Amino acid sequence: MWKEIGDRQSGKLRPSSFITRIRSNRVSSLQLSNHKEIVSPHRGSINSLQVDLTEGRYLLSGAADASLAIYDIQRATDQEGGGLIAKHKPILHVDKQHQNGHKYAISTAIWYPVDTGLFVTGSYDHHINVWDTNSSQVVMDFKMPGKVHRTAMSALATSHMLIAAATEDVQVRLCDMASGAFSHTLSGHRDGVMAVEWSTCSEWVLMTGGCDGAIRFWDIRRAGCFAVLDQSHSQLGRRPPVLERSTTKVSTSKSSSPGQPSSSRSRPPPKKATSGSGGRVLRQAKGSAKQRLHPGLLSSQDRATAHYGAVIALKPTEDGMYLLSAGSDSRLRLWDIQSGCNTLVHFEIVRLQSNKAIQLAVTQDSALVFVPCMTSVKAFDVWSGKTSTTLQGHYEHVNCCWYNPHDQELFTGGNDRQILIWSPPKFISQDVDDEDNWSD
Repeated sequence: MWKEIGDRQSGKLRPSSFITRIRSNRVSSLQLSNHKEIVSPHRGSINSLQVDLTEGRYLLSGAADASLAIYDIQRATDQEGGGLIAKHKPILHVDKQHQNGHKYAISTAIWYPVDTGLFVTGSYDHHINVWDTNSSQVVMDFKMPGKVHRTAMSALATSHMLIAAATEDVQVRLCDMASGAFSHTLSGHRDGVMAVEWSTCSEWVLMTGGCDGAIRFWDIRRAGCFAVLDQSHSQLGRRPPVLERSTTKVSTSKSSSPGQPSSSRSRPPPKKATSGSGGRVLRQAKGSAKQRLHPGLLSSQDRATAHYGAVIALKPTEDGMYLLSAGSDSRLRLWDIQSGCNTLVHFEIVRLQSNKAIQLAVTQDSALVFVPCMTSVKAFDVWSGKTSTTLQGHYEHVNCCWYNPHDQELFTGGNDRQILIWSPPKFISQDVDDEDNWSD
């Protein structure tokens, strides 16, 4: 780290590059924290974790004993070891004894993206509850047709307040917090849906993964899905950067502009259709619409699959260009969202759970992906597929993980009822002490 600081002081390293390098160094050195500890009140497996997106301060957890908890991860509630270990006890704990609590396992718990005044939980009791954080009361309840596996809200949304719900039913439902009713029902999967995520670059695009092995893309402003990912439709490696693609388009358009107009410009403008040619124009419109019709709209005829088994996790990258998916076939795949191609990144052999949804985490620069692999968490390089590090600390299967970019910390939860914190080590520089206490 001292080399980076020296390069930054001498001007050899730009501020943005300096920050990126420091973050990557901290992430690569993650280890089980020896100065922070979460005191878990849960008596069942931890199924969901999320740190709020506004302050990066409050951790929300949901467990299989139908309980939920909120922790302040920046301000400790207790100290041990002479102040060296910070204990973080829950500042809010709700179990099934609560009058509005869930009756069965909580499978998903997410924060309202705008502020920490609301959070959403989904359970195997077929209910999605919207909670008021201050009063710890349910302000909205949605009855679903089956077990709720995952819920998601868009962090970019400015014109809707929709909760996307993945349940054991074949249809994906969107719950509108503004009206308290279902606004959309998305049909296309042939089996239950276990994973759902909103796009990180558009508030209208939704991505779902089902037990039928299919990953579907939806634009909630139109009927039917507009894309279905196929593992056999592939491209090797990354696509060119956006700037190179845009400059190429500009150069080709300029080459045809000087002196000689293109054939499209030389054509006379089309005449308006008269009443006699109305039928012909209508047939052309129908034909063009049929050509533009994506096979994903014909859900009953489409059989494209992304995994040989259920899709148990989805995670888009921060820039919205790529999508990571995990399946019950113990395969991890990286998809190019624009082209819908499998990038053929060969991730090293992993063992994944096959009976429940899991939660992936991606670093802020989209360089590493953290995957729960049975009793450990593996960090894979997104572009090479090689294992960067393996985090071992849980005694039973790991179900979920969440990466906090504010402090470069990773939170993991598993069947051992524990929430572990993985953070960069705190170094006490002996060199600095020797320089300060030097003597003749």
